[in-house]
Amino acid sequence: MNVCVSPGSLTGTVPAISSKSDAHRILIAASLSDAPTKVLCNVRSEDILATVNCMRALGAEIDDADGVFTVKPLRRDASENAVCLDCGESGSVLRFLLPVVSALGKSGVFTGRGRLPERPITDLRQVMEAHGVRFSEPGAFPIRTEGTLTAGKFTLKGNVSSQYVTGLLLALPLLEGDSEIELLPPVESASYIRMTLDTLRTFGISVECTENRFRIKGGQRYRSPGEVTVDGDWSNAAFFLTAGALGGPVTVTGLRQDSVQGDKAVLRVLREMGAQITVQGDAVTVSGKSLHGVPIDAADTPDLIPILSVAAAAAENGVTAVSNAGRLRIKESDRLAAICDCLRRIGVACTETDDGLVIEGGQTICGGTVNGFGDHRMVMSMAVAASVSQGAVTIEGAQAVQKTYPHFFDDFQKLGGKVNVLDSHR
Repeated sequence: MNVCVSPGSLTGTVPAISSKSDAHRILIAASLSDAPTKVLCNVRSEDILATVNCMRALGAEIDDADGVFTVKPLRRDASENAVCLDCGESGSVLRFLLPVVSALGKSGVFTGRGRLPERPITDLRQVMEAHGVRFSEPGAFPIRTEGTLTAGKFTLKGNVSSQYVTGLLLALPLLEGDSEIELLPPVESASYIRMTLDTLRTFGISVECTENRFRIKGGQRYRSPGEVTVDGDWSNAAFFLTAGALGGPVTVTGLRQDSVQGDKAVLRVLREMGAQITVQGDAVTVSGKSLHGVPIDAADTPDLIPILSVAAAAAENGVTAVSNAGRLRIKESDRLAAICDCLRRIGVACTETDDGLVIEGGQTICGGTVNGFGDHRMVMSMAVAASVSQGAVTIEGAQAVQKTYPHFFDDFQKLGGKVNVLDSHR
């Protein structure tokens, strides 16, 4: 699907969608629990449905009606050993479930599409192989696993992927013996690990945490809380909050201020850039037309960089230097290269470094045609850029928003955005 987005500031109020990161963790934990769980979730994105379908394949019964997933937990039946899991394009689902499937004593066939075959799993694979799991040859896809994960010590680099840590944290309580995860510093995306620990606490799992070290007793049981609400998504709210900073005001409701999501740091960065921000309960309002560039350390919040790069491009002055964002190269696209390509095509100079970007303020967003790179965050970022452009921006492959925010363009138009669908070819 290609869309043409015409200039025009966004104003108004939209509700936050449910966090797919939180939903992944809750749906997996609910499927491993001792009793049914009602999961309140207001969005059905491709990534969330990938988790639902994988847990169904493992044996959970999941009904979906009226914004609620009712999860009846899977039974650990050794007679149903082999399972095929379609992870879609979700690196999270793949990396979370590799250890979980092996902890359940099942053989797994993990498949998917898009850039998923290219997403690295080397470090996770190595520690799992050291604990009893056999993999198909490196680079092969689908990925096949056999053998039961055994307890013990797991040592991982802390700056490769927090998703490896989450997968192990979800799996290790199911094992008979006690385990320990040690992370070698520096540790990046620590907020996503905190989100996992929060989910585990909700489902009655105990983890002893010290600096860069997690001790997990084996033989624990996931215990259903009965009902749980998926957190409002700060990652996707960041697009409309940033749109507010470019004009506004824009209000996003349903955002918990005590959320453990690291991407709520978008408020700190926008405030540093000069935006006006007010918070009332779970409603956040952002406005302001005069922004300036700031340095951004992306170590803990890499997913914010596509949309904050738009804010940097629209800033009246100052330089925005993004650092510690190297992991963006192995997302749904090489996001550092994709950001620079998109900005240049709409008239903004951008310098790409090994692990970041440099964008000067005081430039003019002219409009043009960009490729969405099959990446939901690039598509949404370019739509926001179009709202403050001098000319229209055509976005090719805009259907990528289905991955996490299927009704993004509906909400965009509710805020006054001007979207013309040029074709619906997918």
